[in-house]
Parts: sequence; C-alpha cells; structure tokens
Amino acid sequence: MSREEGVLAVIPARGGSSGLPGKNIRPFAGLPLIAHSILYARLCPDIDDIVVSTDSPEIAAVAGTFGAPVPFMRLPELARNDTPLWPVLRHALGEVERRRQRPLEFLLLLDPTSPARVPADVSGALKQLRETPSADGVIGVSQPDFNPIWHCVVERDGWMTDLVEAGGKFNRRQDVPPVYRINGSLYLWRARFVREQVEGWRPHGRHLLHEIPELRAMSIDTLEEFQKAELLVTEGLIRFPWLEGRKGDRCAR
Repeated sequence: MSREEGVLAVIPARGGSSGLPGKNIRPFAGLPLIAHSILYARLCPDIDDIVVSTDSPEIAAVAGTFGAPVPFMRLPELARNDTPLWPVLRHALGEVERRRQRPLEFLLLLDPTSPARVPADVSGALKQLRETPSADGVIGVSQPDFNPIWHCVVERDGWMTDLVEAGGKFNRRQDVPPVYRINGSLYLWRARFVREQVEGWRPHGRHLLHEIPELRAMSIDTLEEFQKAELLVTEGLIRFPWLEGRKGDRCAR
C-alpha cells in the first residue's frame, strides 16, 4: 500500500428525514443547510477532498452548486431510517480511495445538522491527532449548561436519588469535575481505523476530546431546533466566516 496522505471530509445527507423533512436543503441563514458545511470545508486549508454522501438527486444537485462533488450515490441499503452512520462513512471512504487509487490518512465527518464550526476546530483536532500516535480519533465535545453529576436525579422507590452516585459527595457546584457531551460538531479519525473497524467507533479505539463552546454546539433535528439555531446566526450571536467573508469580514466566534 502506498503512503497514506490527505484529509477527506465526508458530509452525509440522506434524502429522507423523519424529524424535519427536507432539512438538509432547507434554507438556513440564507443558504441551504448543507451549503454551510460545504462552504466551511472549502474554507479549511487542512481538508484535501470533500464528498457528499447522499441518495437524493436533489441534494446532489444542491451540493454541486456549492462546489461539493457527488461522484457516487449512496447505496439504497445505506439510506434507510435505521441505517447507522458508520457503514456510510466506510462506503464513502472506500469509494473515494478507489477513485484516487491511493489511501487517505484521515477521515473527517461533518454532519450538516451541526453547522456552527470555525476552521480552527479542524486544525486543532488534526494537531491533537497528529501529536498523539496512540489515538484513533478526535471527537467534538462541549460542556453543557448544567453538570449532570451535580444536577441530575432519578426517582427510585418514590424517592429522589442522585443519577451519579458520586454527585452527593460534593458540597459546591464549583468542585464538581467537568462533564462533556458529544455535540456532533466534528468527528475525526485515522482512515485506517475506519477501514479496519467494522462495528463502529464508539465501543472501540481510543479517542481524544476537542472542546468547542457550547453556544456553537448546535444539532438540528427538529423544526424548533432549526429555528433556534437560525436565530443565533441571524442575530449575530454566532458568526459564520463563509458568510462574513462575503462582506470582507473573516472573523468568527
């Protein structure tokens, strides 16, 4: 096998959506939702190849309009409501490497429903992975507005009980260890890990955390989430560099 080289960004966009039909091409802050992830990937100098994985000719046409190739359509068996994302990524990686005729080094998953990224997120995650040879991937996380160790309780036998048993030993919120949530912002893996691991990433491998601010940790699956996320952008609380760049302003939060 020739030397692994390059970063492939995969943007998965299935045509069907039970939570919000047509969400991937629904207008969001003036552009189709998927366009934000495409323009983001094109803005990142670390990304060598971009591919949109879709079963929808309509999504493929929109992707092409914004400069993302769709050299192959997703297989029908990879586009069902219950299809896990991991085999979709493995399929995309295999198809791109077959066409390139050489292996890639990294695979970056950019979910179009989590568009609030900045280029530093990718460069920072790549730096982490390159500096830690024992790691298989880097996962985007953020600190939620509440700490589950401190705040979360359940009812057992009619009584309030701490969800995390250790939570009861802390007397001050400030003393509780930080907790992070996987927020969907980015997932970066060594391509060989994706090739070799058939069952999925979560139960296997060793992963690093890459923290982004909770404000940018949007994940859009419902109309309410869509509207809230769009409001953050249109009100300027979150700024997309690819939109600001049209006005000559490249800054982002």
